[in-house]
Amino acid sequence: MDWLFTFPHLDDAILTATKKSIDESFRAFTRAYGDLIETLFYPLQLFLNFCEHFMTDTPWPLILLLLLGTAWIASRSWKVVAGTFAILFVIGFLGMWTDTMKTVSMIFVSTIIAVVIGLPIGIALSRSERLRRLINPVLDIMQTMPSFVYLIPVVMLLGIGKVPGLIAVVIYALPPMIRMTDLGIRLVDRDVLEAADAFGSSSGQKLLKVQLPLAMPNIMAGINQTIMMTLAMVVVAAMIGVQGLGQPVLKAIANQYFTLGMFNGFAIVGIAVIFDRVSQAYGLRLQKHREVVHG
Repeated sequence: MDWLFTFPHLDDAILTATKKSIDESFRAFTRAYGDLIETLFYPLQLFLNFCEHFMTDTPWPLILLLLLGTAWIASRSWKVVAGTFAILFVIGFLGMWTDTMKTVSMIFVSTIIAVVIGLPIGIALSRSERLRRLINPVLDIMQTMPSFVYLIPVVMLLGIGKVPGLIAVVIYALPPMIRMTDLGIRLVDRDVLEAADAFGSSSGQKLLKVQLPLAMPNIMAGINQTIMMTLAMVVVAAMIGVQGLGQPVLKAIANQYFTLGMFNGFAIVGIAVIFDRVSQAYGLRLQKHREVVHG
């Protein structure tokens, strides 16, 4: 009757040998191609370092004006600008300005990479139902996989540092960008597409001048979700050397520094609120513009 209480499973020796074989194969791949892969990502490291130095070395009043100007251009709302100023002022006043700027640079670079990768994939999914059926399960796995798991292969390949953390963040934050781009293009009114065909638009013209502009509110929602997910990875990525607000949080956990952890945690929340409000306001402006044009 033991079989009723013990779930049937692969023999422990076979399972251990299989795991060991896979681990050794991955280590061999890392030893053989790790340096090459690291070289391929070197331009990414230069870009990230440039953004980080720009945000931290530029005098804070200029960076503050730049961020407030960006908030105004995107939202056209004095309330959003005032909220952005209040949050950034409190962050700087509490001595977290440098760490916050490092985090903002990481979010900026991660979002750009996610958009550059996710937008073409989303467009491809909207045009091919077969590709969509193949990619959707992969996106499901990427969204449900625990964030810590992404660190394992990245660290084995590239070691500890900013670039491995950046790659893990991008992988974790990529699915919403792909899904929302696909959804936005699929929701474009068929009558509009038929009108474009009637005027003799090519496939490329229809995509660039009709589908993408009309799908932009959904794409902006995807960018918003991507930013939120990059912020969710800030503390996790700090475990492998990514600088910013995540490292003080880890230090607070290790040493039981309550105020250090809470202050930096609230700073992360504040940055999330700024990005969320600004991107949502911009998406709402695009939506209103579309309603006016087609109203």
